[in-house]
Amino acid sequence: MLTTDEWEKLVGANVRQARFQANLSMRELAALADVSLGALNNLESGSGTTLRTLVRVVRALDRADWLLALAPEVGVSPMQMLRERQRNTPQRRVRRSGN
Repeated sequence: MLTTDEWEKLVGANVRQARFQANLSMRELAALADVSLGALNNLESGSGTTLRTLVRVVRALDRADWLLALAPEVGVSPMQMLRERQRNTPQRRVRRSGN
């Protein structure tokens, strides 16, 4: 399992590789993504970035599929919701009054 630092470096390397494949300089990609050159450098070097910078750069590289992989649509069936509600609802005892 990768550490956070290792994930940042891996994502940065993938962004850099996609930039190379798109034949873009850092300056060109930063302008296309509307981010600073420093922000792009931080992203590519794996030294920290914001989610906003990552999204802008990935979209500028026309790789929105990466974002979809990070946030897949989660579907919950009505039966799952009912089971969960029943599991979390405490059972109440019904007491009969003694006559």
